[in-house]
Amino acid sequence: MNRGILIVISGPSGAGKGTVCSRLLNELDNIEFSTSMTTREPRGTEKNGVDYFFVSRDEFERAISEGRFIEFAEVYGNYYGTLKDEVEKRLDSGTDVLLDIDVQGAMNVMRECPDGLFIFIKPPSMEELRKRLTNRGTDAPDVIEKRLGQAESEMALAHKYDYQVVNYDRDRTVGEVKEIIAKIKGGKTI
Repeated sequence: MNRGILIVISGPSGAGKGTVCSRLLNELDNIEFSTSMTTREPRGTEKNGVDYFFVSRDEFERAISEGRFIEFAEVYGNYYGTLKDEVEKRLDSGTDVLLDIDVQGAMNVMRECPDGLFIFIKPPSMEELRKRLTNRGTDAPDVIEKRLGQAESEMALAHKYDYQVVNYDRDRTVGEVKEIIAKIKGGKTI
């Protein structure tokens, strides 16, 4: 049995990486989402153990001290992290593992798992990014401004990724990412 591929999708908040990941999970076989751990509160209909493992700051810091993460970061005042055992168990079983993580986390995963596939999702423009962040209605105006400031520094790191995809159109972007994955898997049809 072949080992699975670690696929890391990241980019600025609001670039559309969550939507791309959801579509990949629905449209590809043998791929699973790696559920990250976070200290932030659930948004909307998010469920513990599905979207994230929602834990207290103390629980997260205990997991850090136990060395349980491939990567973790503090972003906008909350911790986020990818659990080693969650990822390794799936890869060893031949399943591809999808990570939807911020750029800071992706930089850490690149060091820990250099054989992973790293794809950066870019917004078409900063104006479009502002519109997307505002329209999703989940963040206060001051948080949106922080996210926009962070986006500029994150986009400066896009060159470190294996691939960059500009998200002009959701269907086109998903198609491009699927083609990249097929290429890496040896040209198998997806």
